Amino acid sequence: MPDQSPVTDEIFPQHTNKTYALVELMHGESPLVGKGPDDTVFSFPVVLLWEIVLLLGVTLVIFLFSLFKQAPLEAIANPLITTDPAKAPWYFIGLQELLEHMHPLLAGILIPTILVLFLVALPYIDHAREGAGVWFSSARGKRIVALTALYTVIVMPAYILFDNAFSLRELLRNSAPQWVAQGLLPALIILVINVIPLLVLWRWKPSTREVMLTLFTILLVSAVVFTLSGFLFRGPGFKMYLPWQMPNGYNPFDGL
Repeated sequence: MPDQSPVTDEIFPQHTNKTYALVELMHGESPLVGKGPDDTVFSFPVVLLWEIVLLLGVTLVIFLFSLFKQAPLEAIANPLITTDPAKAPWYFIGLQELLEHMHPLLAGILIPTILVLFLVALPYIDHAREGAGVWFSSARGKRIVALTALYTVIVMPAYILFDNAFSLRELLRNSAPQWVAQGLLPALIILVINVIPLLVLWRWKPSTREVMLTLFTILLVSAVVFTLSGFLFRGPGFKMYLPWQMPNGYNPFDGL
């Protein structure tokens, strides 16, 4: 057996007076232990500069749009004449549609507060690093979002049409307190609509992120459905009509 080189003898001496021991050897790309900074960027100034560029770009688009499209300003308000239908701006018209189906306290305060708190708490509920920054997290996540969106697109319009035809507010006006007809029962209906896809998903032992994807998809698609319903299908008296059958010459697109 050949003699060991002097370098090897210095690193791994044979005598027993050494104060260290060789524990493990492993292959590595570099002597770094943690490589987190290699895959990240500094929030300042890199991310901040991109956010400023995005802000300037959005501002430019809005400015150019305002040059070609004037704001639909009407005549000075007359307290003796009420606009019919009086619709909220597009970003609130979904809540206005929701007000048609339940008590104002529930539709205008409790539900929006719960949704905002859900969005605020979302990063603290789902803090897993696996799949972070990836759209829908995985192929299974894509299927969950697609099926949940399809479910919501079917169920929410059905709820709007059913409640418009058989309003709990009118059916239970003389037989139940208003907090039951306009508060408790609509809240239970909305709760059941949200729980059904979670129960179906539970059979496949979903992760926390998949549960959050399901709830967020219901929230987003429901907001779009209620906004479109209030904008396209609500006419004079805020009653429901087909867009091409609006009475009194009303056209929902006139205000655009």
